[in-house]
Amino acid sequence: MSDPNLQRLRRLDVCAVSDALDKLQLKGVVTGLPLRSSAPGGVSRIVGKAVTMKVGPGSSPPGPTKHLGCSAIEQSDSDNIIVVEQRSGVEAGCWGGLLTLGAKVRGVAGVIADGPLRDIDEAIAYEFPIYSRSLTSRTARTRVVELGTQVPVTIGALQGGEVLVTPGDYVLADRSAVIFIAPKHIEKVLEAAEMIVAKEASMAKAILAGTPIGQVMGGNYEQMLER
Repeated sequence: MSDPNLQRLRRLDVCAVSDALDKLQLKGVVTGLPLRSSAPGGVSRIVGKAVTMKVGPGSSPPGPTKHLGCSAIEQSDSDNIIVVEQRSGVEAGCWGGLLTLGAKVRGVAGVIADGPLRDIDEAIAYEFPIYSRSLTSRTARTRVVELGTQVPVTIGALQGGEVLVTPGDYVLADRSAVIFIAPKHIEKVLEAAEMIVAKEASMAKAILAGTPIGQVMGGNYEQMLER
């Protein structure tokens, strides 16, 4: 059975959860990873628990040779999002078309890649949700390798915008941003976000009923995120 926290998170949008993180003074929001391909019907929002992968120059871990990404796919299901770090500065794909197909067949919820992504037209054709930092045609071969699966990864812009993501962290993404939440914080983040959504729904109802927007979005709205 799906994690009940995932079920609650699926009912929320990124901006409400972002506001909840602000209210609780927690990090977790990452911008600059735009949606590159979406689920059937153009659906952009994805929710899951992180299966992580780190990619960069160097030597692969000891053991049988395995193409990067395969282990992450094999350890994922419909409740998982694969989160990839490829922040080496080397222009080389950290995810590609066959991996997208493998993840689609596996039922993976989506991929978030902080780095270059290739074969994006295939991902669009497969209607598989992917967010990435950039696009490229350059192969990983001879350029980068998988440095580890299910290891901590760093996602986000340099100079203070980074978020450390560990395996099992909660992930929510839509066209506004990507959000990561540690399991130890998920309950209070969900409670705060649900409260914000309920208040905003009430405000929207008042606006539709004819209450002047300045009256609706008065002091109470400005103070909504105060602790």
